[in-house]
Amino acid sequence: MSAVQPLLPLAAWPATPQTLAEVDLPHGLLSDLLLRRIYTEGTTTLQHLGNVLKLPLAAVEFFFRRFRDQRILDVKGIIGEDYHFSLTTAGQRLAMNRMRVSQYVGPAPVSLRDYTAVVRAQAAKVAPTRENLREAFSDLVLTDEVIEKIGPALISQKALFLYGPTGNGKTCIAERLRRVFTDSIIVPYAIETDGQIVVFYDPVLHQARAGDFPDLDPRWVVCRRPAVIVGGELTPAMLELKLDEISRTYSAPLQLKANNGILIIDDFGRQVITPRKLLNRWIVPLDRRVDYLTLRYGVKFEVPFELMVVFATNLDPSELADEAFLRRIHNKIYISPVTEAVFDEIFRRHTAQNQIECEPDAAPDLRREIHKAGCRELRACLPADLCSLADWVRAFDQRSGRLLRSDLKRAVELYFANLPRSTEPVV
Repeated sequence: MSAVQPLLPLAAWPATPQTLAEVDLPHGLLSDLLLRRIYTEGTTTLQHLGNVLKLPLAAVEFFFRRFRDQRILDVKGIIGEDYHFSLTTAGQRLAMNRMRVSQYVGPAPVSLRDYTAVVRAQAAKVAPTRENLREAFSDLVLTDEVIEKIGPALISQKALFLYGPTGNGKTCIAERLRRVFTDSIIVPYAIETDGQIVVFYDPVLHQARAGDFPDLDPRWVVCRRPAVIVGGELTPAMLELKLDEISRTYSAPLQLKANNGILIIDDFGRQVITPRKLLNRWIVPLDRRVDYLTLRYGVKFEVPFELMVVFATNLDPSELADEAFLRRIHNKIYISPVTEAVFDEIFRRHTAQNQIECEPDAAPDLRREIHKAGCRELRACLPADLCSLADWVRAFDQRSGRLLRSDLKRAVELYFANLPRSTEPVV
């Protein structure tokens, strides 16, 4: 696919700093960071410190000379053209004192100013065609009607509401939206603001790209655009800075980590935080593309909110939010129960991909059994769910080979709750 404009030209990436001034961080923060790292290493070299802290050699040498003049470094010798050194007793005491302020010893952060500029510059600009979208969702069976609605929503890069009955693919659709993005972005290991360090890079959420980028400031990591997914476990605390009481560093909230990508709120309406509180928290960010975070001691600062938020729910949107908020979510797509033709195609694909041999007309027979169980609507999840159950039925019978109609019938009996016919069965 070529739906997305290229990432910032390489020349526009933050260049590798060559001097201390180009690092653009408070000297006190850098001094503490180097002291803590030397203390952690025990014995180290200038080159090694520069590599692990992602700092230019000129910056490391500046503080090396200062520490040596203050007699808090003990030079052990020279290895090649590099010094081999450790902290003196006085240096160890000073480092332990600075450990009480923060225990962070990872890569040096970038300034909030630089982070904001980069995020704004690499905001997603996507122009998918129908062919792009069919390719991105090729492993799902989507109607042309859904494709026609997803395209404009992606171009807008504004919030998207996916709603409809459970089990029809809302989460699957949301997860695959990132496939339309074919470029890469850069994210920092950490961010500095007001002398505090906010840890940003998360290898679970940020998928690093392989390759060498020698001209890029090493404090940045080249990644795919992120797709952060959170469901019922979402709490208000996950949307704010979190201070680790031991390391004395902050962790970036979910929406900050999702910048330049997608944040998916799955099962919206079933979180600990009420829909109203969540929506009120994001009225300003969704409107103005900025968010406000607060440090432990009350200092508030602005960060970019440059992401696409996707709400997926099986609840009625009008019951979750008032008109004022729904107006701010420009894109609303109803994911309906599937038709018989779509159901049969999902069944055919699932059995083919999993090499399941079935009796002729298994899909229509399965549909009839589902309706007999009292389920009035066909759902996209049912073919895979019921085939799995039927396979377990065969395993219990110690039988392999063709999947029989009787296996699927027993699977339906297991899957649907035995409720009075006037009530929709629970699935």
